Amino acid sequence: MTAKIGIISEHKPGEGRIPLTPGQIKQLHTENAQLSIVVQPSSQRKFEEVEFRSLGIEMPLDLRDANMVMAVKEIATKDIHSGQAYLYFSHTIKGQDYNMPMLQHILDVKATLIDYELISNAQNQRLVFFGRHAGLAGMVNSLWSWGQRQKILGQETPFSQIKQAQDYKDLAEIKSALKMLTPEIGEWMSGKPPIVFGITGYGNVARGAQEILDILPTIELSADELLSVDLQEYTGKIIKVVFKEIDMFTPIDPANSFVLQDYFDHPEKYKSKFNPYLNKMNVLVSCIYWDTPYPRLITLEEIKVHYEGSPSLAVVGDITCDIDGAIQFNSGSTLSPDPVYVYDPQTGKKSMGFEGNGVLLMAVDNLPTELPREASEAFGNALLPFVPAMGACDYSKPFDELSLPSEVKKAVIAHGGQLTPDYQYLEKYLKA
Repeated sequence: MTAKIGIISEHKPGEGRIPLTPGQIKQLHTENAQLSIVVQPSSQRKFEEVEFRSLGIEMPLDLRDANMVMAVKEIATKDIHSGQAYLYFSHTIKGQDYNMPMLQHILDVKATLIDYELISNAQNQRLVFFGRHAGLAGMVNSLWSWGQRQKILGQETPFSQIKQAQDYKDLAEIKSALKMLTPEIGEWMSGKPPIVFGITGYGNVARGAQEILDILPTIELSADELLSVDLQEYTGKIIKVVFKEIDMFTPIDPANSFVLQDYFDHPEKYKSKFNPYLNKMNVLVSCIYWDTPYPRLITLEEIKVHYEGSPSLAVVGDITCDIDGAIQFNSGSTLSPDPVYVYDPQTGKKSMGFEGNGVLLMAVDNLPTELPREASEAFGNALLPFVPAMGACDYSKPFDELSLPSEVKKAVIAHGGQLTPDYQYLEKYLKA
């Protein structure tokens, strides 16, 4: 019996990635004689049809005979059918209201939903992700945003020569262009106040962001040093500060000390202490995970007070892009064709583009698609070990009897018209 997986055409504007590249599909076919992977044609995918067809990969329009259907982003409800399993980033596990109708549809038709975000090992470490490429593209776009914002404010800088990540051929071209620009940036910076870049977090996203920023002539300070030093001592420098949890949050009870595991276990006992850094920072690149009840990093009131004085924070690259989350004034995600807006802390309104009063936000929520080929290759390599078992699984069986690797089984959100045990909490969001 041949197990069939279909890769659907993405419908989200600008989404050019694919879960498995042509070469990876060919590898799976070669190593698994009973597995067939077909790919629905797509006009926006950054892999040409000839790349698939030349390797003998079929490209049907209809995927309803597939055992499993894969995508990167959410699949439209019209394409979700009874009896099939679906694998994609569902953006449902926080009870996101905009995706509850989709989740309800999956339950109604008794389909199976598996989420990449939940595929993890015994230590609950994610195994399949685009994190590094989100960081790479996010920092490129943050540098570009700062240059364009300064230009609008009347300051011509070498940073205005940096393009949006999607406008480069690939990552190699990005790195080459930044290296070539480095001497000009160094010359322009001479005698000028330092530019301070803050990066929150130290995971895959933050490491990707630093990989780009470190191409420039940067020096690194700790969070404590940023508060204690006189920045005039760093004239002409680009400063990088990487913030850990202990730098950003503190117990509400002043009698308690910060304990990392306690913060993870009881985030409601902590509050942000990030506000003092704002007066010394020019660009903030946010790479931290956020969910309720974790404390916000910057509140609406804090950014309002900051802008009532002489604000230094000009650009926020919110790579993790939690709307109304850690960066509370992120009032909506953007797409790559129109990626930035200016938030006015005094009025609470935003204006798309680089013009306006306030702080500029780069809030693209699918940044890895700006590096689609490299991101797809890395993502597919992480996914490869799990594909044969997911394709061969008999999804007509009860949840307890599904033959899936443990790493994948814990990522099954819905099956047979029911939320699985670990995700019963979503019922309250569905009812709401």
